[in-house]
Amino acid sequence: MASRRARFREWNTLEQGWRHEDEAMNKRVLVVGASGVLGRAVAAELAPDHEVLTASRNNGDLRVDLLDDASVAAMYASAGRLDAVVCTAGKVHFGDLADMTAAQFDIGLQDKLLGQVRLALHAQRHLADGGSITLTTGILAEEYIRYGASATAVNAGIEGFARAAARELQRGLRINVVSPNALVESWDAYAPYFPGFEPVPAARAALAYRRSVDGVDSGRIFKVW
Repeated sequence: MASRRARFREWNTLEQGWRHEDEAMNKRVLVVGASGVLGRAVAAELAPDHEVLTASRNNGDLRVDLLDDASVAAMYASAGRLDAVVCTAGKVHFGDLADMTAAQFDIGLQDKLLGQVRLALHAQRHLADGGSITLTTGILAEEYIRYGASATAVNAGIEGFARAAARELQRGLRINVVSPNALVESWDAYAPYFPGFEPVPAARAALAYRRSVDGVDSGRIFKVW
């Protein structure tokens, strides 16, 4: 009798584990920037196991302008309950430092840095308990190229924000950053600026977003170099 009860408890424990795994693999994920090369790859990677909502300035299930606080708030209101938010959007200015203006430098600060920070700040109020935020930087946070001073500053700022925010987020929320190298799919345009670098396929970079969404880490920088 005791053995039968022990087997029942073991079976019940396994069933609960399977249910928990099932729940973990059926998340509602918002991918912002899904119209770009990387965003499309991330959405394709996550779609088999999760409900993926896409958002960008001009395409997708939802529209959003990351430079506009009201637009970000409206997007979240339309999205409803979310378990994860991923951002692959953001632009920076590349140019000779000797000729760069403050206005040009500010492009990346407002768009890629503050845009993603704005997205994360709003996300914490819309994510379910245990939800996750995944932002995007790039190899230039640590590796330097000519004309890349603005990109380096912006990427480093995002990574610093994520590391610090991970220590303050409540309700079990997590935040990570994916830092990919230049992509194979965009290499023709970027190769002259990245001499000696080896580009990575977007599908390989997308795996790091899967790791962030489905994993347990927080405050991590997942490098895909």
